[in-house]
Amino acid sequence: MLGSLGMFLYGMSLMSGGLQKMAGDKLRSFMATMTSTTLKRVLTGVIVTALVQSSTATTLMLVSFVNAGLLSLANAIGVIMGANIGTTVTAWIFALSFGGGSFSLGAIAVPLMFLGYLLIASKKKQNKSFGEFVMGFAFLFLGLSTLRETSTLLLDNDPVRIFLSHLTGYGIGSILIFMVTGALMTLMLQSSAATMAITMVLVANGYIPFEMAAAMVLGENIGTTITSNIAASVANVSAKRTARAHMLFNVFGVCWVFCIFHPFLRLVGSVVELFGFPNPATTDFSLADVQTRQALVASLPYSVATLHSLFNVINTLILIWFVPVIERIVKWMVPSPKGEEEVFRLKYINRGLLSTSELSLNEAKSEVVHFGEICYKGFGYIRQAVNEKDPEKFEAINDKLVKYEAITDNIEYEIAQYLAEVSKGELSDSSTIRVKSIYKIIGEMESLGDSGEAIGRMLRRVHVHGKSFDDEMLWKLNRLMDYVEEAYKAMLENLNVGYQNISDISNASDAEYNINTYRNSLREELITNIEHDDYKYQVGVFYMDVVNELEQIGDFIINISQALLEEKNGK
Repeated sequence: MLGSLGMFLYGMSLMSGGLQKMAGDKLRSFMATMTSTTLKRVLTGVIVTALVQSSTATTLMLVSFVNAGLLSLANAIGVIMGANIGTTVTAWIFALSFGGGSFSLGAIAVPLMFLGYLLIASKKKQNKSFGEFVMGFAFLFLGLSTLRETSTLLLDNDPVRIFLSHLTGYGIGSILIFMVTGALMTLMLQSSAATMAITMVLVANGYIPFEMAAAMVLGENIGTTITSNIAASVANVSAKRTARAHMLFNVFGVCWVFCIFHPFLRLVGSVVELFGFPNPATTDFSLADVQTRQALVASLPYSVATLHSLFNVINTLILIWFVPVIERIVKWMVPSPKGEEEVFRLKYINRGLLSTSELSLNEAKSEVVHFGEICYKGFGYIRQAVNEKDPEKFEAINDKLVKYEAITDNIEYEIAQYLAEVSKGELSDSSTIRVKSIYKIIGEMESLGDSGEAIGRMLRRVHVHGKSFDDEMLWKLNRLMDYVEEAYKAMLENLNVGYQNISDISNASDAEYNINTYRNSLREELITNIEHDDYKYQVGVFYMDVVNELEQIGDFIINISQALLEEKNGK
């Protein structure tokens, strides 16, 4: 039974991963564009989750999009609500498998494995991804079929029946016991779909009544939020807020259903009756005739699926009007970090929630923009250090330059490590070029941090030797730094535009030309002034060292924009 459960879980993972790799770009585009209205957000969650057969996978993508700025938190909450409805499609597929009849999904699983193998053996990446999906589908339903058969052999004995009958005899206490059981099983298996399958096995074979199966379904909805919150605990603010929103949605739903538990079951039974089945909430199995009993047993998996669907649909209809309230609550639960310490951490990349390779590049792109903003902030301290004449105040500013050099080192390392993880997955040719471009960009940005520390060392030597730049030198250095700041602004503008929309980098090229031209004029002017003894030679050397390092910063900045253009042209 454990082996069949493992086969089921592996099939679910393989199927979801294969589909995401096969349609990753299309899913990303679909989710980014289909969120203009509340209805579209919910429908997006329903469709995507129904396709990937995993609300967890949808949540991972949502976190990625919120981090990348493609979705606001409020929009993501709407998609989460739809994802909860979409995950009920899995329950209906399971109900079809358990419901009997001539059609059996388990029976076609083994032949599908051969088709999956042929596709995986193909040289085309798209066929390989589709092969993974087919193979995962086969494993999932073969595992589900085997799970049902082996659990019957294992559980079909008097001690088990007596034990389960005792557990169902405590009224509200039994409901709570089975809710906790559903939550713990989902937490242990890391899959609400697996717990749903086990619940259907138990109820379809008569080991537990429909009432207790309903309690397990409620517990599963809580358990799946615990899983996402544990995963988000090592991630950033956006991931934690998205996970908390998922938790609030499900916990609220479980609370109101628990308060009207039996009336809600009667509502589910009434809906099941519309399918032509006996009402599981009112039909007494022990008093029913043989035909009614058979019909009731056949209806139980559909009843569980109906309950799961009604729970999420009604919960969505209630909470969809309170998205702003949920947003405020999760922001209160997970406040934004304060102070400069946050810059030591990645802002967009989730090391604990790695999505598929293609989708993860969005997070890396946003992190690069954030990295550029940090470098620009560090340049502000360079300007302060150049203009500060008080040695003690200068030391405080120089410490910040050293700190920002360490920050740029850390961020470059973290992004590079993340790209290494992303590259382990299958990437399209265009995504491979993107990865190379990002590697080059973060290398140049790390060099910007090095230059800031280098200028700090040069200025420190000026103070140690008791020297200083005169007002004319400071004016000229500030003018050069104005040109460098223009280059920074051009770099950030190009980074925000992104490689897909960038057409030219003339803004960066013009800024680089101004830096080089002015540096050359300062060099020639310095040589003339030293020859006429207008400057002390040692001060002139320090001055020119700073000028050259500022020009070097301009070189690093233009290289970043050039890397974006190369990425655009596929070089």
